[in-house]
Amino acid sequence: MTPIPIWLLVYPGFLLLDASGPAQVFSSANDEARDAGLPEPYAIHLTAPGGGMVASTAGLALQAEALPEPAALAGATLLVAGGRGLESGASAALAPAVVDWVAQAARHTARCGSVCTGAFVLARAGLLDGRRAVTHWQDAAALQAQHPAITVQDDAIYIRDGALYTSAGIAAGIDLALALVEEDCGRVAGLAVAKRLVVFFRRPGGQRQFSSELLAQADPQGLHGQLTAWLRPRLQQQPDVEQMAAALAVSVRTLHRRLRQEAGISPAQLLLRLRMEAACALLEQPGMTVKRAARQSGFGSEYNLRRAFAAQLGVAPSDYQARFGVTHAGIRQMAGPGTAAE
Repeated sequence: MTPIPIWLLVYPGFLLLDASGPAQVFSSANDEARDAGLPEPYAIHLTAPGGGMVASTAGLALQAEALPEPAALAGATLLVAGGRGLESGASAALAPAVVDWVAQAARHTARCGSVCTGAFVLARAGLLDGRRAVTHWQDAAALQAQHPAITVQDDAIYIRDGALYTSAGIAAGIDLALALVEEDCGRVAGLAVAKRLVVFFRRPGGQRQFSSELLAQADPQGLHGQLTAWLRPRLQQQPDVEQMAAALAVSVRTLHRRLRQEAGISPAQLLLRLRMEAACALLEQPGMTVKRAARQSGFGSEYNLRRAFAAQLGVAPSDYQARFGVTHAGIRQMAGPGTAAE
């Protein structure tokens, strides 16, 4: 069985974990296969313009191969690491020769993706136009402004749109790599690798980069924290902004202004986020139906829940449940890429 080639693109000023995190996931998948007496599923390559030692922002350097001919990536997976200056255009990764190489290589790869701000390289190469994508939440607005043809979803851990994959900030590259291992080798393999690395196979809360609960905990006495606490037991009701403001003894105008200052969202957006988080948690429970999740999280109907999931996460509730839910269904054993489900 031929290993899947994994090419990790780095450049001066790349973020160390953006490259080393996914590399370790694929390496650990090889370790798991080898321990089980199976062929190693991956051949891992680190590449950079000109090759040689490439310094990261952490001050550590990695040895990389020179960029191969684009056709050499036939059937491979290419992942572009994030790094300093990508969001502002001040990065060696955005040099025309590098961007052109990425664009040409993507024509040959089986999968092409990015970690963190590596999405700016894919965007500059024109690979994300008309697609959904994610990057670090702090840089999502810049990606959207610079590339309006992309639908930027700023609150996902990773997104797959066809053969294009993008992931959120830094450690999300590990989440993406684990998903690719599961895709290639099965859920058992993905779980085994996560266990070996002592990381979550799926993060609590599912696909979201950060939760309203975490934001509320940052300042529980702030207006955002107070409103979150008031709304959470009322998700199945239909509270309007006047009721929210009255509950916190502020004017509607003050509610909007302070919520924008504290969390960057409107009252309606906060309510939607809380309902989304509740729906995700419900769908991760064994035996839960989409209809019950819609009702218990406050969406009321499956139609409303499907619309919200499509807009917020880019997946259907049933797809989310299949990926993140706890089931007793048969799962594939680790027997290399392309193994069919048992």
